[in-house]
Amino acid sequence: MILLICSRKRTKGEMNMTIDLNRIKAERIANDLTQDEVAKRMGWKTRAAYAKRENGIVSIGANELIKLASIFGYDKEDLGIFFKANVPEKERK
Repeated sequence: MILLICSRKRTKGEMNMTIDLNRIKAERIANDLTQDEVAKRMGWKTRAAYAKRENGIVSIGANELIKLASIFGYDKEDLGIFFKANVPEKERK
């Protein structure tokens, strides 16, 4: 699942960047962390607070993404790995 974070109308040639929720989940699993453990490290009281973000029910804020990256062992400069370009099919040629 991919969560759209840029919703303004794009002009031709621009790409929308989205948070790749599959990457977020993969990083959590690769770091051998449960949703409950990540929620606690984020300062949230419940696992559901994190699960809703990982599943795209609640948007991940910029500061939350920075903190998640840190939990997974990445610096702010590495945030690009959590994004995926959303290019319309007609522009992929």
